[in-house]
Amino acid sequence: MTTRTGPRPAIREGGAAALLRPVLDGLFGGAPPVRLRAWDGSETGPAAAPTVVLRSPDALRRLVSAPGELGLARAYVAGDLDVDGDLLDGLRRVRAAARAGRPSPATLLAAARALLVLGAAGRPPAPPGGEARLRGRLHSRARDGAAIAHHYDLSNDFYALVLDPRMVYSCAYWERPDLDLAQAQRAKLDLVCRKLGLRPGMRLLDVGCGWGALAVHAAREYGAHVTGVTLSREQASAARERAAGLPVEIRLRHYRDIGGGPYDAVASIEMGEHVGRRGYPGFAAALHRLVRPRGRVLVQQMSRGARAPGGGAFIERYIAPDMHMRPVGETIALLESAGLEVADVHGLREHYVRTVQEWRRTFEDRHEEIVAVAGEETARVWRLYLAGGGLAFEQGRMGVDQILAVRPDAAGRSGLPPARSDLGSTADGAEGAYGTGPS
Repeated sequence: MTTRTGPRPAIREGGAAALLRPVLDGLFGGAPPVRLRAWDGSETGPAAAPTVVLRSPDALRRLVSAPGELGLARAYVAGDLDVDGDLLDGLRRVRAAARAGRPSPATLLAAARALLVLGAAGRPPAPPGGEARLRGRLHSRARDGAAIAHHYDLSNDFYALVLDPRMVYSCAYWERPDLDLAQAQRAKLDLVCRKLGLRPGMRLLDVGCGWGALAVHAAREYGAHVTGVTLSREQASAARERAAGLPVEIRLRHYRDIGGGPYDAVASIEMGEHVGRRGYPGFAAALHRLVRPRGRVLVQQMSRGARAPGGGAFIERYIAPDMHMRPVGETIALLESAGLEVADVHGLREHYVRTVQEWRRTFEDRHEEIVAVAGEETARVWRLYLAGGGLAFEQGRMGVDQILAVRPDAAGRSGLPPARSDLGSTADGAEGAYGTGPS
């Protein structure tokens, strides 16, 4: 990456870092938790900590124009700001030390003075090219297609480098701590199939089928006839190739336009986040409409706390535009309002911490290949995404849950077994929902 240097006006002894130190002290209520190195080589802050590197005054312009998460993301993605050391450790330290609320007048005055002296005042550069700029009515079919394409049509080759061999892009399940990522993803697929009670010949609808991992697993291991639906052309192409010779049909279709029901079971694995806040009641109604009476529905979905719903500025601009996460209780209420009866809720947050750790490890090991396939800017987006997302799960600011529901029949019967341990039992006597599946 080429290092950019900005104008160098007369700066007092100690350089740019000395001018910025009062700003840092004000923002953190004392000594900063990370070291700072400015474009003139000056440094300040603790030596034994990750170092935030400001490569250009443009980094300050971006931070000031969009204070908080978005400005930091733009500066990092553009390469105006970097981190020398562990990015996750740096983010963890900054979040733990940052003061809540607006900066004090003294801090704002110090910041204004530093910007003027450093020649960093003025209009910021344009946002990086990878920032999403969607048009049209929110969650219209066309806009939903553009949002999905922004993230999932990046490149099948890229995702093959980051994910496990099945290309499962959702939280894995460590039923035993000694599993590797591929084994934990298989365990998750088994868990889903067992909770849905799949048996040979049953019709499964997979809403948001990704690259076909669940569809292929359900058909091959459980004898199900699967219809998978996605809006991503790249995913659909790969899923069809992977499912060749199996009773699997992959459709390129919006969830509002799915037909062919009712199905014996319906799964939606980390797709409901994309339908939006206002669209979720209609999505839940579609799940109810598409499953037969006494049929099961499994929704695996990420959540955020009531104080910070949505996706977050960085994720919504660079990763998954228009996505919306809410507290799990609100999602349960929406499913129940659509006529589904919730039978089981299984929190998997700590499993996502480990899942993201495994993705990060693979990402770093294959970084050069990833840059060659997707480019430097995309690699920077994903390095920040994996570090920030992993931290959010680690600190409980994001969660993920499997919600098992059923559509009762006209007499109010669910058809579920009386014992919770039998929710995931299969016809061949495999263990229950939290045991082991077929080998």
